[in-house]
Amino acid sequence: MIKYILKRLMYILLALFVIVTATFFLMRLAPGSPFASERNFPPQIEEKLNETYGLNNPWYIQYKDYLIDTASFNFGESMKYKARSTNDMINESFPVSLTLGIEAMLLAIGFGVLIGVVSALYHNKWPDYLATTFAVLGISVPSFILAGLMQYFLAFKLGWFPVSGWKGFIYSVLPALAIAFSHMGFIAKLTRSSMLEQNSSDYVKMARAKGIGKWTIVFRHTLRNSLLPVLTYLGPLTAGVVTGSFIVEQIFAIPGLGKHFVQSITNRDYTVIMGTTVFYSIILLFAVLIVDILYSIVDPRIKLKGAKK
Repeated sequence: MIKYILKRLMYILLALFVIVTATFFLMRLAPGSPFASERNFPPQIEEKLNETYGLNNPWYIQYKDYLIDTASFNFGESMKYKARSTNDMINESFPVSLTLGIEAMLLAIGFGVLIGVVSALYHNKWPDYLATTFAVLGISVPSFILAGLMQYFLAFKLGWFPVSGWKGFIYSVLPALAIAFSHMGFIAKLTRSSMLEQNSSDYVKMARAKGIGKWTIVFRHTLRNSLLPVLTYLGPLTAGVVTGSFIVEQIFAIPGLGKHFVQSITNRDYTVIMGTTVFYSIILLFAVLIVDILYSIVDPRIKLKGAKK
């Protein structure tokens, strides 16, 4: 196990190096500069700002400085917000995004698995048709459209929830549902198909022949094996929750990291773009590693040491 984790950590470092390098050169290749929108700047002031942030240096000097700063987790000062470092912005806003993301993941996994189990148990009956329709709708409707619809009908028209902001749990319900809905549908479909496959297996037929109840068979036998595809989806789910929250945070005016990420791209704030990209990449790479480790816990037949054996 330790050898496997160390090997994966080496791959993570390699992947991070590629991501950091690609982000740096893509930002440099993009036309314009972070101060292009400041039309009233005299050329002398823009020259001074470029010198302050090292933008006048040759690309290899900038690349070297960027690698050193990234290795020490010092992402530098924002080029748009005075006296604010990228590290401070991440420290302030990431807890908000993390809270929203965890809430969305719990909703997606909990209700997705429940809907999938009910759908499989009542195969080709009205609960199955209802659950399948719900899942297809969840997969088909983008999160930002659902966010706008819920904001208009549930918050603005009916007044059940706040329209926007972040002042307590009630403010997180609609954005978490908007992010979770599509993933909930996908998990429901995965659980349903996996449950149907397990239901036709010999050990389930044997359990039924012994007179064991339907729900007892689910919780003692089939559900655990059926969750393997769901576990596989946890890595993409983390990526989906993170990237999906970028737009949803903007719609609901939530002061999370996604808001800074979107605004930094609009403002061409190099240091914030590169800092948030690296930070999100670290989270996603470690999420995939944790999912792979969980495989061996859920199904001991899977050996982490490699697929060669």
